[in-house]
Amino acid sequence: MSNHVPSKDLPNRLTILRVIMIPFFVFFLLAQPFGETVSNWVALVIFVAASLTDMADGKIARKYNYITNFGKFMDPLADKLLTCCAMICLVGLGRLESWIVCIIVAREFTISGFRLIAAERGKVIAANYWGKFKTTFQMIMVILMVADIQIAAIQVLTQIVKWIALALTVISLITYFYQNKDVLKDID
Repeated sequence: MSNHVPSKDLPNRLTILRVIMIPFFVFFLLAQPFGETVSNWVALVIFVAASLTDMADGKIARKYNYITNFGKFMDPLADKLLTCCAMICLVGLGRLESWIVCIIVAREFTISGFRLIAAERGKVIAANYWGKFKTTFQMIMVILMVADIQIAAIQVLTQIVKWIALALTVISLITYFYQNKDVLKDID
């Protein structure tokens, strides 16, 4: 067995790779250069690979204590970019309701702004489990919608995952504010 230790910048490189993959995902999903079916599957593979980099970068950073300020900022931003771009594309394809995406995007901007206010006050707002569950369900929702498998049971599952993702989006917003209500005191 090898005791190979990854390079210290690997988590950040994976985060950057995730951001770089976004335009390729969008291109294949929307331009469909290989026809709808093949292009959807290429987009799906890109999205799944990008989602896996999210799991890998965090795991490596925590395991080897490679946590950086760049990673703290860019990892959640890369997640937001990936999922929000994907959902906006799905609206354009008629697979996801725009009002759901508006709620999700509004939550992401709100939490990002909230984190900036907290940072100005010297407080770091870490991701909580609700936020992690939210991201996981959003990614699963996107995977199911991009795959667009026309089997009744899969379509029902997709709808269930969509509603869970939306509920977790709202719950995570409320819990972030509740757990960090001290940040809201004395806002200028």
